[in-house]
Amino acid sequence: MTTTTTNLGAGSEDRVMATAQQILKSLNTPKEVREDMLLIFSSFDNRLSNITDLINENSDSAGVRFDAAEKVILQWDSSSSSSNADASRHSLPWEDSPDEAAEYLSAVDEILHLVADMSIRSDNKIMDRAETAIQMAMSRLEDEFRLVLIRNTVPLDSERLYGSIRRVSLSFAANDGEIGEEFESFAEVDGERGCFHERGPSFGDDLCVDLINPDAVMELKEIADRMINAGYEKECVQAYSNVRRDALDECLVILGVEKLSIEEVQKIEWKALDEKMKKWIQAVKITVRVLLNGEKRLCDQIFNGSNSIKEICFNETAKGCVMQLLNFGEAVAIGKRSSEKLFRILDMYDVLADALLEFEMMFTDEYMCTEAKGVLAGLGDAAEGTFLEFENAVKNEASKKPMQNGEIHPLTRYVMNYVKLLVDYSETLNSLLENDEDEADGLKSEDGELETMTPFAKRLLLLISSLESNLEEKSKLYEDGALHCIFLMNNNLYIVQKVKDSELRKLLGDNWVRKRRGSIRQYATSYLRTCWTKALHCLKDEGIGGSSNNASKVALKERFKSFNACFEDIYRIQTGWKVPDPQLREELRISISEKVIPAYRSFMGRFGSQLESGRHAGKYIKYTPEDLENYLLDLFEGSPLVLHHMRRKST
Repeated sequence: MTTTTTNLGAGSEDRVMATAQQILKSLNTPKEVREDMLLIFSSFDNRLSNITDLINENSDSAGVRFDAAEKVILQWDSSSSSSNADASRHSLPWEDSPDEAAEYLSAVDEILHLVADMSIRSDNKIMDRAETAIQMAMSRLEDEFRLVLIRNTVPLDSERLYGSIRRVSLSFAANDGEIGEEFESFAEVDGERGCFHERGPSFGDDLCVDLINPDAVMELKEIADRMINAGYEKECVQAYSNVRRDALDECLVILGVEKLSIEEVQKIEWKALDEKMKKWIQAVKITVRVLLNGEKRLCDQIFNGSNSIKEICFNETAKGCVMQLLNFGEAVAIGKRSSEKLFRILDMYDVLADALLEFEMMFTDEYMCTEAKGVLAGLGDAAEGTFLEFENAVKNEASKKPMQNGEIHPLTRYVMNYVKLLVDYSETLNSLLENDEDEADGLKSEDGELETMTPFAKRLLLLISSLESNLEEKSKLYEDGALHCIFLMNNNLYIVQKVKDSELRKLLGDNWVRKRRGSIRQYATSYLRTCWTKALHCLKDEGIGGSSNNASKVALKERFKSFNACFEDIYRIQTGWKVPDPQLREELRISISEKVIPAYRSFMGRFGSQLESGRHAGKYIKYTPEDLENYLLDLFEGSPLVLHHMRRKST
């Protein structure tokens, strides 16, 4: 077959040469083979006779471009610098030389492009130089990547992150030996200070902070893109995760979370541990809502070219921070149980349960989610076990020192303030206690009440029943039957009020409140019968020896003397008794007045005249009904009055 030449004009020759250029670019063969192929091409058409010159021209152009790019890279490499001026460039911060940084990145792009285009692949010597230049460039970029990360890390401003902390007063009475030591830590309070349970910081849904200076993010992305394109993604991810892992560790330090072993945590005394638990709760919220979300967003921005790299980078960065938090949670979960820890443990459980939902969306590393689930289960077991131990402590608290004035026992204050706060955790406790229905088997119910109650409500009912039984036993320490009744009235009313005036009422029901109010009325009736029967007996007609006109004066004098003695004895003792609730105090006084004053007025009306005309009448008829009414106002104030006060008051 002969070679033909077709005269298509200058334009066609340009098109043929353009086609030849495309062929050159697509050639991926050794130099010797390529030359043979070009000879065959040139024999087809005389217009391809210049193709050899074109090959040489392209080769020369690629070599010039490579030399220029290599020179830029070598200028920033300390091992290849030949002058002090060049060597000084290694100490220049990348961010302070934006033009040179852009030139350097362009040089890296050029070499990677030339290698990818196969333009220099046929020359082994140049390829060796290219690989060396790429290694130098990647080492430099890795250093700059790390430096930019460090220089642009934004310190955590924890004060700005903390929302309002909810402080709930526990208001427990002073512990003067009336209560067992297992309740001591919640029992110390005075008029100026209280014991508080703090619920951690609250954050807005749109809370967002910059972990890295936003101006540096694009710069980091540009460096990461070059390292990934060059096959150095492992080094890039390692540099990123090392720097950011240290930054997250520093954030935990700022948030007050220390690196402690399980053994160290279990040796910490409660007050110090309480502070650490509180800081842990705050730290988990901030770490999940702010730090990890921010870290995830940062990884997405810097490594948005590869989902797998983003995931690996985030997992490696966050793992250490999360594991440190989980280790503390595990240490608390397996630590010694005591009642004062329950609120903190429940707070820890709740915050970790919320965090777990975030973990499952953030982490592709199943190990992290599995570890978090294990710690969450441990905290749940600890909370349930602590609640059960609290029930047993209430049931078995056996202090033997009675309250001197019949006032509210510290155990009552402790337990009712405790359970009132527990209502905030109803949902959590219902889920933790739902499999322990057997514990409530001993409760009595009417009209199927128990069937409609939640697991937590049943346990509260059992707990309060244990408290009531304990108080009944403590009331037996009083030799005075009337004080026994006052003590039970005070304590049962306190229990009822705490239930009635809080969310406890929804859990226990109105019927429970009505029954307890009925019990209080019964105690009041028992008090009146026990305390005032003897005094009222003195005002009866029996045994006086006749009608009102001829009754025995001796018997009348004895009756008035006996009544006076009874009343004065009651007054002397019961002014020192305490009924803290003003309404109950007033109701008791009215009940006493309604029984005593009419009986006294009637007795005086029938028999008083027989003594008033005699000598020393005032010795027997010492008080008017109005006097007695006034004296009743002094009862149950908790301030015992001396007897001469009565005499002075009656004059």
